[in-house]
Amino acid sequence: MADQPSFDRMWDELGPVGRSAATGGYRRFAWTRTDHDLREWFAGQAAARGLSLVPDRAGNQWAWWGEPSSGRPGLAIGSHLDSVPDGGAFDGPLGVVSSFAAVDDLRQQGFQPRRPIGIVNFGDEEGARFGIACAGSRLITGALAADRARALSDADGTSMAAAMRASGLDPDSVGADREALDRIDCFVELHVEQGRGLVELGRPVAVGSQIWPHGRWRIELPGEANHAGTTRLADRRDPMLAYARLILAAREAAERRDSVATMGKVTVFPNGVNAIPSQVTAWLDARGPDAEQVLAVVAELHALTGEAGGSLLQESWTEATAFDPGLADRVRAVLPDAPVLSTGAGHDAGILANAGIPSAMLFVRNPSGVSHSPAEHAERSDCHAGVRALTSVVAGLAG
Repeated sequence: MADQPSFDRMWDELGPVGRSAATGGYRRFAWTRTDHDLREWFAGQAAARGLSLVPDRAGNQWAWWGEPSSGRPGLAIGSHLDSVPDGGAFDGPLGVVSSFAAVDDLRQQGFQPRRPIGIVNFGDEEGARFGIACAGSRLITGALAADRARALSDADGTSMAAAMRASGLDPDSVGADREALDRIDCFVELHVEQGRGLVELGRPVAVGSQIWPHGRWRIELPGEANHAGTTRLADRRDPMLAYARLILAAREAAERRDSVATMGKVTVFPNGVNAIPSQVTAWLDARGPDAEQVLAVVAELHALTGEAGGSLLQESWTEATAFDPGLADRVRAVLPDAPVLSTGAGHDAGILANAGIPSAMLFVRNPSGVSHSPAEHAERSDCHAGVRALTSVVAGLAG
C-alpha cells in the first residue's frame, strides 16, 4: 500500500507551516502569508501528480485527475487547510493530505477512474479571521452573498475584499460559481473526529450521518467609559456585568435544552486595566441536535441582551444537515464495519449538501476527543486506516 509513506511525507512537510513556537498550535488564517504558503503547498502537490489545478470564484483550489464537464461531473474529495486561533494540526489538513495519499494509492494499484476525481482545498473554512465559517464553500454555493463577504473585516479593520486583493484574488470576481459546482457529482470529506465517539466504540474510522444545526451571533453591549478608581459602583454603566450574566445564562439555557453554547470571543473597548469599558462586543456559538431548542437558547439570550440595552445579531445559521442517503448507503457498502456517527461540528460537506450536492463524511478517531486545540490528535496508524478507508470509498464511487 502506498498510503503510509505518501501520507507521512506530506504530513511532515505540512507540519511546520503556521505553527506557533510558543503554543504549538496553528494560526493558519485566510488570505495571509501563511495561507499563501499553504496554497502553494497544495498547488505543488497537484503539480507533482500531474493534476489540473483549477481555482473557483471564491479562491478554493481544485486539483483534478481527469477533466470534469457538465456531462461528466466528477467525484470530489478533500477538506481545508486553515485553522482556528492556536488550533490543532488535524482539523482540515488530515482530509487534504489523506486525499492526495488516496490518489497515490489508487495509482500504485493501477486504478483507472471511470469519472474524474478532484481534490479540493476549501478556503476560510474556520472563519477565524472574518467571522463566517465555511466562507469558501458558502460563497460558491450562494449561501454567502458576495457583497456581504467583501465587506467583512478582521480585528485590524482589514476587509475581506482588501485581503483577497492583496493575495492576488480579484474580489470583484468573487461569488456563486455554478460552473464549479457542475463539475461535482458528489463529495466525500474525511475529517478527524471532534469528539470521543470512536474512542468509546474502539474503532478507527466512522461514516458521518448528519451535522447538527448551528450558528453564530454577534452581541453588542453598550456602557459608559469612566475611571476605575473614582467612579462609585452605583454610578457605573459597566457592560462587562451584562457580558458575565450572558455567559452564565448561555450555559444554563444550553443545559436545559440539550444543546451547547459558547462565548469564546470578546472585544472590549477601550480595554484598559483602569478604565470602565464603554463597549463590549461578544460572539455566541450555539448548536445542538434539535434546531428549535438551539434557537430557544438564543431567544433567551436575545431577551437578556435587550434588557441590558444591547443587540444580538445573527451572523450565520445552518439547519441540520443529513447527508445524502443514497451516497451514504454506497459508502457504508464499501465500509460495512464502520460505525455511523453524527457531529456537532460544521463542515464544507454540509454546505455542499445543503446546496443539493450529494455529500458524505468519514471520521478518523481522535483519542482525546479534544479539537480546536494544540492537543488535537490522531494516531498515525489511525490516519493510515483513514487513508485506506478513503481509498476504498473512492475506488467504489469512481471505479
